[in-house]
Parts: sequence; structure tokens; C-alpha cells
Amino acid sequence: MSLTEKVDKRAHILTVAEGLFAEHGFDGTSVRDIAQLANVNLAMISYYFGSKEKLLEALIEDRAGYTLGILEELSKNQTLTPWEKIDRFVDFYVEKILNNFRFHCIITQQYNATRSPEIKELLINIKLRNLEQIKQVIADGQKKKVFRKVDVELTMASVFGTMNHITNSKALYCRLMKIDDTDDASYRKKIAPRLKTHLKQMMRAHLDIKNEE
Repeated sequence: MSLTEKVDKRAHILTVAEGLFAEHGFDGTSVRDIAQLANVNLAMISYYFGSKEKLLEALIEDRAGYTLGILEELSKNQTLTPWEKIDRFVDFYVEKILNNFRFHCIITQQYNATRSPEIKELLINIKLRNLEQIKQVIADGQKKKVFRKVDVELTMASVFGTMNHITNSKALYCRLMKIDDTDDASYRKKIAPRLKTHLKQMMRAHLDIKNEE
């Protein structure tokens, strides 16, 4: 098997595992389930990852690497204003989480589970790394006298807390918005624009230097 084939096979296993974790949960998915759907043998999964926990770690790192690349590119972009960067951060995260909200819920569960300190530590490091890019954008906006001085850490907690609540309380918001909770596409279509608009308005009210007391 060539290097390209190995990379493709590994990526295929991760994609299959992601779908199964999202549909059945981490505990509800076995390595055998992943092997069968990916059309590989158990030995191959063991060769690439070693265990189901290590497979999840690899999946998190793989998806996190993509996210970090997007955030770094956006943070360093000199053609965008601080407000445009904030808007794009909001758009990116809302789309990212809502398009993968079942998997996002699995990650949240793993973060809150004490049985896997390695995965929890991995998630913390990834979150810190990603949030640093957003902090840099806010700091740049403050330097340019566009944003007022705020508690940056709690500002980000407000934004991500809102997104987490929307994704982790899907049944509640489907009831409030009269959406069929079995229809993921309808939920995303209705909640995404409202969530983006709300978060952008919230950030403007909170960050705009014109609102400084």
C-alpha cells in the first residue's frame, strides 16, 4: 500500500467513525461497527489508532487542525476590518457547529467526562489555541480604537456558551420554534441565520467603543 493509499484509508476510517459517533454516540459505537462500515479489518484500525479512544483523539486533532488553519488565516488577514473578522468568526463557528452539531454534542460529552483525562486535556489545549486567535482580533480592534476594553475571556464564553446551548438543547428550541426535531436540515436552516444575527448584534453592542461609558 502506497503512502497516499495509507493516508486515504486512514482519512476514510476517521470519516466513518465521525458519522457513527454522531449517530450512535461514542459509547454506542464499537470498533467492530467502524471496521464493518469502513470495509476494513479490525487489525487495520488497531494499526492506525490502537484503540477507540485513540481514534477519537486522532479525529479531534484532525478536525481541529482544519479549524486552526481557518482561524489563523482570518486573524492575519490585513484586508479585513476588525468588525469583518468578528462577523466571519461568527459565520464560521455557527456553520461549523450546526453542520456537525451531533458530533459537537459528543465532543462536549467527552469534555465533561472525567473517565478520559487525556481527551479532556486535548480538548482544552485545542480550545485555548483557537481562542487565542480570536483574542488577537479583539486586541487588534482595541488597539485601533474600534473595540472598547472588555473582559475578553468572558466575552468569548458568552458567544460559545450561546452556541453550545443551542446545539445541546435542540429539542427545546425545536419546540419553541415549532420545528420537526427529526429534520436536521430544517433546524439548521431556521436557527443558523437567527443565531448569526443575534451573535453579531450582541458583539456589536458589547464591543463597540461608542458604547464605552
